[in-house]
Order: sequence, then structure tokens, then C-alpha cells
Amino acid sequence: MKKLILIAVVFIMTIVFTGCFGGGAGGNGELVGVQKRPRFKETQPYGMVYIRRGSFNIGPSDQDASRSGIPIKTVSQEPFWMDDTEITNNEYRQFVGWVKEKMAREMLGDQYPEFQITEDRDGNPIDPPQINWKEKIDWEDPDMQMAMEDLYIPENERFFGKREIDARKLVYEYWWVDLNQAAKRSNSYNFETQRYEGNVYNIEGDLVPIENRSSFMMRDQVHVYPDTLCWIRDFTYSYNEPLATRYFSHPGFDEYPVVGVTWKQVNAFCNWRTKIQTDYLEEKGEPTLMEYRLPTEVEWEYASRGGKDFSMYPWGGYYPRDDKGVFLANFKPLRGNYVEDGAIATMKVGSYDPNEYGLYDMSGNVAEWTSTAYDEAGYNYFSDLNPTFTYNARKDDPAVMKRKVIRGGSWKDISQFIQVSSRDFEYQDTTKSYIGFRCVRSTFGEEF
Repeated sequence: MKKLILIAVVFIMTIVFTGCFGGGAGGNGELVGVQKRPRFKETQPYGMVYIRRGSFNIGPSDQDASRSGIPIKTVSQEPFWMDDTEITNNEYRQFVGWVKEKMAREMLGDQYPEFQITEDRDGNPIDPPQINWKEKIDWEDPDMQMAMEDLYIPENERFFGKREIDARKLVYEYWWVDLNQAAKRSNSYNFETQRYEGNVYNIEGDLVPIENRSSFMMRDQVHVYPDTLCWIRDFTYSYNEPLATRYFSHPGFDEYPVVGVTWKQVNAFCNWRTKIQTDYLEEKGEPTLMEYRLPTEVEWEYASRGGKDFSMYPWGGYYPRDDKGVFLANFKPLRGNYVEDGAIATMKVGSYDPNEYGLYDMSGNVAEWTSTAYDEAGYNYFSDLNPTFTYNARKDDPAVMKRKVIRGGSWKDISQFIQVSSRDFEYQDTTKSYIGFRCVRSTFGEEF
């Protein structure tokens, strides 16, 4: 475990510090900067659109007595990339499949040496061995199935004796650097004593002394499979069993937004998405990119407005219908006539026209997780520069501290809740059949 943590620390810190140091001599005595630096040109990420920098007024866009207590604040936002649609079932299934394969290859590596890489290209030993992703797994081979037995549902729990992967065992393990704790002055490195003198909260929520830089390294394990039973749990006296058994698994729902995922699960997804791209770029010897993450609440609202600062909805109007009376989003119209807008629950992403930034379903379909912790008075103390409020709730924290902002409203909400300024919350460890997410990625400041 110490080796794994060390590798993770080196990996992330390398991203932060690589390229900060270079040769000191040269330039004929002139200040010319470090030479022969890698050239970098950021290209448009697949499935994402560019949200340019700007400022706007966060908060209600129209005078409404029921929302009179919500303040309006002018904020400025750096540019970023954002998924043009909500993450779909099929995209999230790629994450689940990767975790399944990783765990299978780790188990197979104990009996099949070909599933491990023990030497680098120069013949030097690799400790611990790496996973060989190129070796094919024969899922029908009885011997391989025996080697992976711990990955399957126990025999006494199988329906009709069918051998299936146990979704409860699909766990994604990852690390990240808690930069917020590292940035505290009380946690700074003391150059006189040559040590850290502060304390840090670990992932379990315990306050422990800082031993070295690795103390800021947080490790978490997250079960990745969506909670499919949320379709039944969310609605009493409602027949939603077909959605519970088929929504995530059936190819007919591939392009529908994934639901039933907790805030921690979607953060794990963002970490994995960053990892697979970083691994690919490093293998090609190219510079790595910024991390994928959840949008802040302000980033989400800024993008949703599409440059229309005083609009109530992403399409720029004051009503959820167009001039012909056609509904413009998937929500709950006409006091429960769900089908009037074209769907009875979720629908395929991108079924309605995008806003001016090219973003689909910023109103309705499913509400979306953000990275921002929910506080009714948050607008009062938000910074006016790239504002947000984050808090990594610990296990023993009260429920009120586990609230996270969700935005956009969903297929089950009335029109008020799909307005661009409407904000709500959900607890980070809960799953709902009407909450999904999309990712963002910070950019390097170029205007596209």
C-alpha cells in the first residue's frame, strides 16, 4: 500500500510540477526562458463544447415574489470545456466495464503471468507489476472463471444457477491531492524546522498530524454500479419495475442519461476519465491535460444561460413553450401530463435544440450534480472570481453538511425548477432516478 500511495503522489505531483524546472545556463547570458519545451496546442475534447470567459449576474432573472430572498451577484468566470449532453448510460457503462476488466486482470495475474507486465522496455524489473491490458480475457474459459471466482455472484445467491458478475464487488480505487488542505497556511512546510507542523483530515474524517506530502493524498474506494432500484424507491405505488431491470443494461436506453449515481460515484467517474486520457497521452509522450471534474454551481448556470444574461430558460425566452405552443424541454407540464412534452420519464439526450453555446438539456431531462456544497446563504460569501464553495463531507458529519447543489431540474419537475437560476440540493450519498451529471474540464485560457 505504501508503494501505491507513493506512486500516486509522484504521479499527481509530477502533473503539477513537471516543467517548472529546466536548464539554468545558456542564452548567451540573456533571459530567454527554458528552451526546447514541448509544444502544446489544445484541441477540442470529444463531445465537449467551449464556454468562453465572461461575467454575469448569478441569481433570479425575473422578479418573482416566491424568490425575493435570493440575492443577485455579479461574478466572473474563466473559460472551460463542458460536455454537450449529460453522461449517457453507454458512456457510464464504459467506466463500469473498465473497472470490471481491471479487477478481473488483477485476479488472473495471480495464475496467468501473461496478464502482468513485470519488466519495462529496457528489461528493468517493475515493482509492483503492472496490468497487461493487451492480453485477451476468455470469459467462457472455465479455468479463467475459477481464477475470477470472487468477481461472480456467490453460488447460493444465483438466480436459476446463472453465473453473473456481482455488481456489488465492482469498486474503483483512486487517489487525489487535497489542495484545499495543502493550501492552508497552518499546513505549510516550515523551512526552518524542515517539517510540516499542521494537521490534516484524512478520508475517514480523523484529524492527524502531517507526516509529509503524502498526508495530503486522499484515497477512496467507490462502488461504481448505478443504483437501478431507485426507479422503484423514488415512487410509491408506481409500477417502474421495467425501468429498474432494463434502464441501465438494455441497449435501447444507451443514449439516455445515466441516473441512480451518487455524488461520490460521479466524482470517481471524473477521476477515471482523467486517468484513461492521461495514460493515453503519456504513452504517446504528449503533454497531459487538465482534469475532468464536475462543474461548479456558477459554471453550470453560466453555461446554461448561453450568453443570454437575463433569460429565465436556456433557449432565451420567458416560457417553456415556443410561439407555436411546443414544449422546449422534458419536464412535468400541465399538472402531471408527462407525455405532452414527448416523454413520460427520461428521454434520449439531445432530443431538444441546444442553447447558444451548443449545450443540450440544460433544462429538464435529469437534474445534474455540481461540485458545490449547498448553503442557502452561499451567494453572500461566494468570491466574485470563479466562485464556488466546496466541502468534502466526512462520514460522521451531520446530513446537513452532506448537501450538494443540483441544477437544471428534471423530467419530474414543474417549469419553475428548470429555470437557469433555480437551485436545489441532494445528499451526496443518495441516488435518484432523476439526477445525472455532465463533466467539465478547465482550459489553458486560449479563446477558441
